[in-house]
Amino acid sequence: SSGINAEYGIPQGVENEVAMQLIIQHVKRELDRRGKVTRSRVSRSDVMIAEHPLPQSLVILPSTSEVKVLLTIIRDRETSRDDFIFYSQRLMRILLEHTLTFLPVAQDCVTTCRGDQYQGVAFTEKLCAVSIVRAGEVMETAVHSIVKDISIGKILIQTCHETGEPALHYLRLPYSIANMHIILMDATLATGAAAMMAIRILLDHDVPEENISFVCMIASKPGVQAIAYAFPRVRIIMGELDPDIDEMFHICPGLGNFGDRFFGTG
Repeated sequence: SSGINAEYGIPQGVENEVAMQLIIQHVKRELDRRGKVTRSRVSRSDVMIAEHPLPQSLVILPSTSEVKVLLTIIRDRETSRDDFIFYSQRLMRILLEHTLTFLPVAQDCVTTCRGDQYQGVAFTEKLCAVSIVRAGEVMETAVHSIVKDISIGKILIQTCHETGEPALHYLRLPYSIANMHIILMDATLATGAAAMMAIRILLDHDVPEENISFVCMIASKPGVQAIAYAFPRVRIIMGELDPDIDEMFHICPGLGNFGDRFFGTG
C-alpha cells in the first residue's frame, strides 16, 4: 500500500482467494517463527509465575480519591452506558497524562515573551499510539486530546472460535514506527495473549522493546506477570491491578466486557 501507513487488510468476500491465502500464510508463518504465544500457553504459564513479585516494569496509577471514584463507577454493573462512557474516558485521559511522565526528555531552551531565556525540556522522540482493536480504539480520543498530531496505528486481534487462540486480522502501522516511542493501548488486560502478540508485532517492525509502553485501565496480575516475563523492558501502565482471572479468562473482579458496555453490544 502507499501513503504514511503500511497495512495488511483481510476483508470478507475477497474474490482473489490466492492472494488472500498468501497474505494469511505469510503472517502466520512470521508469527510462528518469532515465537507467538497463544492464549492457552499464556494461561498455563500464569500458574507458574502468578506468585512472583510484581515486576519493576509495572506502573499503577496513584490511587487518589478521584481515581478510585472513577474506577468504582465503571466497575458498577448498575452504571448506565452514558455514564460508563463518560467516566471511562475521563479515567483514560488521567492514565495517558500519567503515561507521558515516563517518556524521555532532553533540555530545551526557549525565549519567553519578555525576551528572557527559559531552560525547559522537550520530548526527544516522536510518539505513536497503537490501539488494539476494538476496545483499545476508544482510547484514541483521549490520546488525541493530550498529544497534538500524534500518529495512530491499529492492530486487530480476535479470538478464533474453533481454537480459542488469538489471531491477527488487520494491521496498520506508520512506516517510521521504528523511530518512535509507542503507547500501546487496550482497555483491559486479562491473560495478556493479545497484548503479547501486539508487542511481538511491534518488535518485528524494529521497535526497541524499551520504547514500548503498554497502557490499560484494569489488568489481572497473571496477565501482567506474563507480559513482564516475556518482555521485561516493556513498561506496563495501568489504572488498577486485579488479582486473578477465572476459567473463562475474565478478570476478577474486573468490570465486565468493556467493549460491550462501551458500544452497547452483547
